[in-house]
Amino acid sequence: MATDYDAPRKTDEDVEQDSIQELQARRQDKSSGVVDEDETEAAEGFELPGADLSGEELAVRVLPRQADEFTCSSCFLVHHRSQLAAENGGQPICTECAAA
Repeated sequence: MATDYDAPRKTDEDVEQDSIQELQARRQDKSSGVVDEDETEAAEGFELPGADLSGEELAVRVLPRQADEFTCSSCFLVHHRSQLAAENGGQPICTECAAA
């Protein structure tokens, strides 16, 4: 589509009035911003602090550190040897901690 550069342009006042009219129209349509949500359904997913979790069991299998892994002496996470950046005095450092 071609643009007619000779056509009169809107002034700043015209733009402000258009914006005000649009805002007023949106304000009158109050139902557009209302979200229909069931409060009880939304609250079921939240855990309260201090909740009794003594009856819960974790089903996580923990593996010992493998031969091709190391524990970073800075962040104490277990990484693969490919992420070894350096060993400072025999202390392995991962690439993420070395970059920081």
